[in-house]
Amino acid sequence: MIGKKAKIYIAGHNGMVGSACWRKLELKGYTNLLGKSSSELDLTVKKDVFDFINKHKPDVIINAAAKVGGIIANSENKLSFMLDNISIQNNLLEAALDNDIPNFVFLGSSCIYPKHATQPMNENALLTGLLEPTNEGYALAKITGVKAIEFLRERQDINYYSLMPTNLYGENDNFDLKTSHVIPGLIAKMHQAKLENKSSVKLWGDGSPMREFMHVDDLAEAIIFSLNTKLSDTLYNVGSGQEVTIKELANTIAQVTGYSGNVLWDIEKPNGTPRKLMDSTKFLNLGYKPQVDLFEGIKKTYEFYKTIEK
Repeated sequence: MIGKKAKIYIAGHNGMVGSACWRKLELKGYTNLLGKSSSELDLTVKKDVFDFINKHKPDVIINAAAKVGGIIANSENKLSFMLDNISIQNNLLEAALDNDIPNFVFLGSSCIYPKHATQPMNENALLTGLLEPTNEGYALAKITGVKAIEFLRERQDINYYSLMPTNLYGENDNFDLKTSHVIPGLIAKMHQAKLENKSSVKLWGDGSPMREFMHVDDLAEAIIFSLNTKLSDTLYNVGSGQEVTIKELANTIAQVTGYSGNVLWDIEKPNGTPRKLMDSTKFLNLGYKPQVDLFEGIKKTYEFYKTIEK
């Protein structure tokens, strides 16, 4: 159990996941939260990370910091996605160990699993096949983090573990059309198309891939739940179980944003992984249950987007 006065450092507290953790922790009465922006603390610089952790010595580190992006950004910048993320997670993990930090939550992504893994994907699918090429750099970085936690726990009885969320969306997401993930990208694209009275929008692929989505508030709740639950394993999937095709998702977002034009599909562009559904049975059996329905979650996300859209 983590007491309400425990010092909790959220790496990446301004990002989508980190900010959701901050909000939820505050709502639950945790009063000793710690965060630094990327301009204040560059997590890729080892000395700076070590100095920061040594100074503050938090009781908990939540590693919600990462270099992230959609298909285009990942496929065009594989090397930087791999090296930057490895630096961030290694620096935080090594600093935590050096300062005897008792609790460490490493957050990854479902992209660590093979492109053609048996669906739904459970934790045993790791390293059983080839990765999706478009985000291989990011996935390899996250796999090294998962394995580092695993190797560490083999020789130390310490509360360090990895949570692998499914595809996330929500407030403070990245809505840039060049670097965003699918839900924020579609929200931004359809909102702009509505404002410009465009008769159609063109989307990548054919709309057939199936995806599972989780609102970031549900992940934040899962993280807090995990910190107050005895975990015997090192790797847990965290999913919603809500699966839709990209075409169904596009229709839902058109409905939420009020866009009434046609949706066209550019089949010359890649689909990405054909199906991604997490088997979260192991984590759900601990007592956790996601709460945010996909339609309501998209509505909340769209309302947030309208507050920041210029």
